[in-house]
Amino acid sequence: MAENFLLPTGASCCACTGARLRRRSFVALLGGVVLTAGVPDAGAREGVQVGPPSALSKLVSAEQVEQAAARQYSGMLGQASEKRALAPDSHPQVQRLRYIAQRLIPHTYEWNPHARQWRWEVNLIGSKQINAFCMPGGKIAFYYGILDQLKLTDDEVAMIMGHEMTHALREHAREQMGKNTATRGAIELGSALLGLGGGGRLLADMGGQLLTLRFGREDETEADLVGLELAARAGYDPQAGVTLWKKMASASKKSSVEMLSTHPSGPTRISDIEANLPLVLPLYERAARPDRRFGPPAASPSKE
Repeated sequence: MAENFLLPTGASCCACTGARLRRRSFVALLGGVVLTAGVPDAGAREGVQVGPPSALSKLVSAEQVEQAAARQYSGMLGQASEKRALAPDSHPQVQRLRYIAQRLIPHTYEWNPHARQWRWEVNLIGSKQINAFCMPGGKIAFYYGILDQLKLTDDEVAMIMGHEMTHALREHAREQMGKNTATRGAIELGSALLGLGGGGRLLADMGGQLLTLRFGREDETEADLVGLELAARAGYDPQAGVTLWKKMASASKKSSVEMLSTHPSGPTRISDIEANLPLVLPLYERAARPDRRFGPPAASPSKE
């Protein structure tokens, strides 16, 4: 298997009011503790405004989720390598993705201080799928199809990468698992008390969930908005968020888009992004501009 690229830790590399109230109501049920993931008070910072992370995520161990993600990510890379579908470090699109990630990563720490300790990885899979993801712990993968078929600009790549990073930073996968734990845990606890066993199954299948989790509208809005800010602070034009989702909608009309199966696109998505552009355009205007030496894909990393 090709050697994994590990970004150095120090590399320079949306919810609406109702959603916030729903989250805070659940927090109250758990004891009234509001966890903000290090995000400053809404009135004290520039950029997008989203509510506190869901307390549901605290029902599942972050360390176990990240370990499960690392195992699944490693297994996926191993399978891709066996099929000769893992792009080598020298591939220009791998270098492009890693350069963009290096620019975004320093801006992630405000949203999740623990991200400073993540072993960020960025890899490219030689597949025609229109898909990309960032697993817990900063494990990023792009499929060649999303770069090639959508003819993504660097700004659009940064929008996708920032969006996917946000799912990990805001611990949306852990939140979904927390919901599953809250539901299944009560059932399995009852089984255990009756001597029927099964309590240990809650974490046993954790790794298998990470690539199939479906995020709700609230999580998708957070990912769009925080990702928009991450990209803008890194010097990528946030207006590309609009062109990206127009391309995604157009591609979905021609054939199924794998990414949309776990990242549903609604009619309000583009309007939400447009409404928040005034909050991030000043950040973009002040940011240092990235190097544009890589450009869109010219050759696939595999024969697929």
